[in-house]
Amino acid sequence: MAEEARAPIMVELADESATAALAAKLAAAARPGDVFALKGALGSGKTVFARAFINARAAAPEEVPSPTFTLVQAYAFPDPLSGSDGAVPVYHFDLFRITDAAETRELGMEDAFADGISLIEWPEKLNGRLPDDRLEIILDQGPTPDSRRARLVGHGSWRRRLDAIAGNKRRG
Repeated sequence: MAEEARAPIMVELADESATAALAAKLAAAARPGDVFALKGALGSGKTVFARAFINARAAAPEEVPSPTFTLVQAYAFPDPLSGSDGAVPVYHFDLFRITDAAETRELGMEDAFADGISLIEWPEKLNGRLPDDRLEIILDQGPTPDSRRARLVGHGSWRRRLDAIAGNKRRG
């Protein structure tokens, strides 16, 4: 039985650079099998987060196109946590155009969940087919046009890992 999520950690993001810094912090802690479910309205910063996450794992800045029409983009970078040259694939899924969860069967999501790191925009389109072990990042508009609020909700092993990343300081 999967562990229930704890109360979210709330993070105020003053601007895009703050969103990028959060993404970089989580990218540094990411490991094969991790799933990041990016939720929020259009324009809430999901793609900004995904681009920053991917570039935080790259040796040099990469062009990171939105996979709105291709549905998935894959990247492979050396794993900074293992200290080896083995590549860890990072999959960026954008499910905005999906109308039925069955449409995702051909995207290779199961393989991505098993051996890669998955960033999934619009994960609600999967109708509950997300792994129990995941980190949900819910982005909402902040008090100014450039600001956002992020709610981080850890499920499974992410409950403990999120506590460690946040320094056990929970709000919300």
